[in-house]
Amino acid sequence: MPEGTLVEIKVAKGRPMLTWVGKKPLRQVIAFPAQKVEVFEPTGDAAKREGDIWNGWPSGYPKAGLLFHGDNKDILAHLLANGFRGKVKLIYIDPPFDSGADYVRKVQLRGITGTARLDGEPYTLGEQIQYEDIWANDNYLQFMYERLLLFRELLADNGSIYVHMDWRRSHYIKTVMDEVFGPDSYVREIIWRIGWVSGYKSVANNWIRNHETLLFYAKNPGEVTFNKIYVPYPPDYERWGGRPSGKGLPVEDVWGVFPQEGVTSLQVVSYSSELTDYPTQKPEGLLERIIAVSSNPGDLVLDGFIGSGTTVTVAQKLGRRWIGCDINKGAIQTTEKRLQDIITAQIAQAKKAGAAKAQGRLIEDKPTDQLGPAQLSFAVYRVNDYDLQIQHNEAVNLACEHIGITRNRADSYFDGTRGKQLAKIIPFGHPLTVLDLEELKKELDARPEEDRGIVLVCLGKELAVDKWLEDWNRLRKRGDVPNTIEVIELRTDPRYGGLIEHKPVVARVDFRRDRGNIVVEIKDFISPTIIERLRQQAGILQPQIDDWRAMVDTIMIDTAYDGLVFNVCLSDVPERKTDLVGGRYELAAPESPTTVAVKITDMLGEEVLVTQEV
Repeated sequence: MPEGTLVEIKVAKGRPMLTWVGKKPLRQVIAFPAQKVEVFEPTGDAAKREGDIWNGWPSGYPKAGLLFHGDNKDILAHLLANGFRGKVKLIYIDPPFDSGADYVRKVQLRGITGTARLDGEPYTLGEQIQYEDIWANDNYLQFMYERLLLFRELLADNGSIYVHMDWRRSHYIKTVMDEVFGPDSYVREIIWRIGWVSGYKSVANNWIRNHETLLFYAKNPGEVTFNKIYVPYPPDYERWGGRPSGKGLPVEDVWGVFPQEGVTSLQVVSYSSELTDYPTQKPEGLLERIIAVSSNPGDLVLDGFIGSGTTVTVAQKLGRRWIGCDINKGAIQTTEKRLQDIITAQIAQAKKAGAAKAQGRLIEDKPTDQLGPAQLSFAVYRVNDYDLQIQHNEAVNLACEHIGITRNRADSYFDGTRGKQLAKIIPFGHPLTVLDLEELKKELDARPEEDRGIVLVCLGKELAVDKWLEDWNRLRKRGDVPNTIEVIELRTDPRYGGLIEHKPVVARVDFRRDRGNIVVEIKDFISPTIIERLRQQAGILQPQIDDWRAMVDTIMIDTAYDGLVFNVCLSDVPERKTDLVGGRYELAAPESPTTVAVKITDMLGEEVLVTQEV
């Protein structure tokens, strides 16, 4: 697919139509290519998968689970341009709620406690901010509007979408969904109880909020999949007329927070065993019920805000195909670790039971009469080179503080002000271009009364930018034409140069052959960001880390690295937070020389790749 492909989006024709400042219909969207960066395929499964469920699967992708790292608007456009339009049976999203809170990945170093906890206060460049949930209402509605339009295009004619909301914005989002999908596509509002009454809630001087909302829509409600599920009647259960007969209670009558013994037969694992310390994580029991009811084994499930990966991990357990995407690298890494554990367990289960008995769901002590896993592998892709953009939120906060920009989240275009100037941050994933300047010109044309000067902040600029700015500012030297433009390049500006300075993680690794095996031994590892964060928290006391493994989250090895895609041959993911990685590994070696690659990820999600031919 050529870079910059335009994808047409159908107009939303539903009523009523909610209006907000800056509302723009999404008629076209640019689809960027995706770069495959990692594969987990322990059995060579992707090339062997066959059957009806894979008919029509886009040929450019392996028959495997797909994880995408990037802005989900870019990813959804990419999926539409590459064969997934109308292919998704079930969409579940748990988007930001516009709740006024920053969700920060809280990190504790491995094997040690106390001052080694990095809890994300205050924000610094090294912080991994999951997403900023502090948006002006208008910006939030536009954000959701655009993505719901894209989800609609991906949804199958008999597909369903569940949108998870809380009380702050659920009423707005329902109106937006009525416009995008049409009011006839509305099926149900589902109330999900999120907890029992605590001591704190019992003394609160207000009504107790104890639920969240799921908005359930279908492309064509008359064709939607809905698998009615029943659970046994509880002991001594009676109703009018005495003891009931029939299949039992419909499972939706016992919708709760955490599955309880004797209440539901759908429990995969208990919620306490699946916690990842990821903010806003949802229990597997909730997603299992949605996936089991609104899809069939082999169907394709999509989550555009995967977070800790609950949707795709449950889909993997229930024999569904799946696609997940997230803007945050930490979300992708957390999801990868969960999926690797599940797929490894499914492979072991299949070996134990025998291939003929290797069935469907990884549910302990439950009958497994469903279809087996739809795939035993997954691939990770990056869209629109988001590796560079991932630090945008962190760097913007620091840049604004350093330059003296006052943030203004109510403005849909400008990021804030610096004195009497309007300030715009150019996304750090690309240099300032003439296209950016033309967009600025259009914005100013739409604000004829705006006479303030403009300051643009960027990491670099194209050569053609200087000529454009020279012509623009020449007209304004006389002082009677407004909107002079100043550019600050953070890497080179003499006043602000060196601001975006980052010391990457480094590792010293020994590679050798020994009696037909490849031996990989990590001799040392340093994460300057972690060391600096600990130093900031410790004050005058210098941090002491006696074992480099305390800073390491995971180690993965590829024994035949081609320089493009990392195929995971070995994955060292400690089961508990107090466990450490091994650090020394032996793997089978091919007879001919091969390039061995080691990917080491620190506890803040930063990676280093070390390669050597052996």
